[in-house]
Amino acid sequence: MKTVDLLDRGGGFAPPRPVMQSPIADCTASLPRRVLEFGIARNARVVAARMRSTLARVSHRLTGWQAGQESPAYGVALTHNFRDKTFRYCRYGTYGRRLADYLAHQDAPFGFVDVGANQGLFSLLAARNPACLAITAFEPVSKTFAYLRANIALNGADRFIRPVNAAIGARLGICEIAVKPGHSGVASLARCEMFEHGSTQQISLMDGVSAAREMPQHLPLIVKIDVEGHEQTVIEQLLASPAAPQIVAIFYEMDERWADVDAVRATLERAGFDRFTRYGIGRHGDILAERSRSTH
Repeated sequence: MKTVDLLDRGGGFAPPRPVMQSPIADCTASLPRRVLEFGIARNARVVAARMRSTLARVSHRLTGWQAGQESPAYGVALTHNFRDKTFRYCRYGTYGRRLADYLAHQDAPFGFVDVGANQGLFSLLAARNPACLAITAFEPVSKTFAYLRANIALNGADRFIRPVNAAIGARLGICEIAVKPGHSGVASLARCEMFEHGSTQQISLMDGVSAAREMPQHLPLIVKIDVEGHEQTVIEQLLASPAAPQIVAIFYEMDERWADVDAVRATLERAGFDRFTRYGIGRHGDILAERSRSTH
């Protein structure tokens, strides 16, 4: 029985432990090793994903053979969407194992908040860990949100994951988001100028206070943020919300070409985050920010 079943019997969430234990050590590998892992190996996975996706589409067209829905890299089922680059990355493991392993190794009760959930890969991976009692997945783009909901149902995770069709911003209301056909993962509120050959869509916007109402209550929260340049706003809103004391770790994508890395870090440090681990090389990478002492 998954621990979340306690909710259905009125048992409530299990009491959180004061401190989450991180299974990821600081990324202090040598430069050649980091180049191999985050440069050569990742680019090889990107090429392999494109080739394997093309092969699957061609084989289906010629022979009627249909690829299985389970991701061979991550082991969760995903609704076929082969023409989308982000789907291919999710299916064939382009994102690597850093966040997947971090979620899998949590052994204290926690909640997961997925901001920029896309088709739901990391929400589904979090749901596989019995220690994860509740998940909220924010995805604002309607077409991508439909895939998110389909994937939640496909994995039987409807009771564990709450999908929210909205973005987190500085106000409540409606706004425009830039989208790029064929690559759902680069939809952005902050980089409209990057998609001059794409289009925009209207989406719902929630401020931090409203978003916090949708999040797991009374649990330490691990937050994943992938919002293409909108990180500062999302982090400021979350840390100003009622959910702020619950947040023990934030795993966020950061690119120096369209985000102020130092400003984001300063915001987190003011909120008590004092451990930062960066994964990547060059101007683009992922950062894990953690609080070493609980604010509960």
